[in-house]
Amino acid sequence: MARPPKPAGFTGPMEQIPRELAAVMRPELPSLLKEMAAEIVSVIPEYRELLEGPNARVVRVGIEQNIATFVDQVAASTATTSLRDEICRRFGRFEAYEGRSLDMLQDAYRIGCQVALRRVRAVGRRYNLSATVLMAFADALFAYMGEIAELSREGYLQAMAELGEEPDNRRRRLLRRILGGASVARGALAELAEHAAWALPDQVTLVALGSGSRPARALLDRDVLVDLAGREPYLLVPGPLDERRRRALAAALAGCRAAVGLTTPLGEAADSLRWARHLLASVPADAAEDRPPAYCEDHLVRLWLLGDPALLRQIAERHLAPLAALTPTRRTRLLETLHTWLTTRATAAEMAELLGVHPQTVRYRIRTLERAFGDRLADGESRFAIEVALRATHLTAPTRPGDRPHCD
Repeated sequence: MARPPKPAGFTGPMEQIPRELAAVMRPELPSLLKEMAAEIVSVIPEYRELLEGPNARVVRVGIEQNIATFVDQVAASTATTSLRDEICRRFGRFEAYEGRSLDMLQDAYRIGCQVALRRVRAVGRRYNLSATVLMAFADALFAYMGEIAELSREGYLQAMAELGEEPDNRRRRLLRRILGGASVARGALAELAEHAAWALPDQVTLVALGSGSRPARALLDRDVLVDLAGREPYLLVPGPLDERRRRALAAALAGCRAAVGLTTPLGEAADSLRWARHLLASVPADAAEDRPPAYCEDHLVRLWLLGDPALLRQIAERHLAPLAALTPTRRTRLLETLHTWLTTRATAAEMAELLGVHPQTVRYRIRTLERAFGDRLADGESRFAIEVALRATHLTAPTRPGDRPHCD
């Protein structure tokens, strides 16, 4: 959308500034940009990744264009603003895609304006600029900030419409209320859902995303609720995941660290998200970009065993105590043998093949284990606790592929 032309004879704030001031301002621009970026990051930590991360150069070029266009307009009020206009709209669109309101972007504009005013006061002292010129500059700068804020709002509203979102983020507010669990009355949720034009489902599936992960919003179904504003972004998918939903999620989450929770009743949505985040913690931060989302349904035992690490350590210390005094190497060999024995119930010869050792070595280790644990290996409850401790220990410190214990 092009800016409307100024009427003939129009005299705005920009026309009150001496044109010569542009030549004074241009040498200040590189250092001014750095100062603006530093102050924005210090006040709005959420923008640190934008201004210091891999896409920082693109963002800084956009900010630089905004500043340069202001100076161009000081030099000539008829200077074109088409590039600046598009950049500001893109800034607004980006905030919508990130699932944020416009508050932070508007704060960033205000901070930039304050930094620019500080700088022009310093320049004014250096060049003995009059108070009238400084006041005209301030008026023009605030008017300019209003222009770029309105342009960003245009882009934001356009993106929100494309995403099926309301400008006041009704869907995100609804999503956060859903995560309140059973304490939130379904009637209240139904009213919020109606205002957000979203059909309230009986079941939901939550998806946890790694910090900084950004799904392709255009590839997500319109009924997927999104909250990307916090440090732990997440999605809500209505109902269980059929094959079509899985394909759509895989496409939208390409390049993201993601874990998909279990499908739960609406009132237990927080559990689905908690499980998804727990599983996500086991996905390496440097996982390959083409790695598909991890599904909790494929890792139920892992989630159960590792759900309380502190309690798990207590179980392991108590039920594996008979081997605690051994050297680490000998303890590892015996634990692997015990784990294989309890989980396979195989013969010594079969275990020897699985472990890559001689059958006589397996028999020796089993006798050692029977002496160490005594009657506990014959008692069902004790044996179960030992197996739980072994399985969890195996999950937290698995044997690397190809590693084989040596014969005792």
